[in-house]
Amino acid sequence: MLLETPTRTLDLQAKLFRGFADPSRLAILNALRPGPLHVGAIVAATGLTQSNVSNHLRCLSECGLVQAEPRGRFVHYRLGDARVGELLGLADALLADTACGVDACQRYGTPAPDAG
Repeated sequence: MLLETPTRTLDLQAKLFRGFADPSRLAILNALRPGPLHVGAIVAATGLTQSNVSNHLRCLSECGLVQAEPRGRFVHYRLGDARVGELLGLADALLADTACGVDACQRYGTPAPDAG
């Protein structure tokens, strides 16, 4: 079992949340909340480029956050687990009460460019 120690659990939780930390991945996951979509529909729903969507879908698929379903000529993607949608809904509810504080937070902004 992967969750053998508290440290391992924390490491896996941090890795899971890094999957949600990218705005493009969040846009894709939110687009899939109502149900499965093919890449073209995800592109239309998110405004991202097809290559960007495809790259992020690969990442999300490898992590188990989305699943692919071949349907004729197209592959439709859906959330890999209903709890992903529930988690996004909980984030929406939490932000309804904390958005001003989150927006004002200086510590979680965009990382500084690498100086090297």
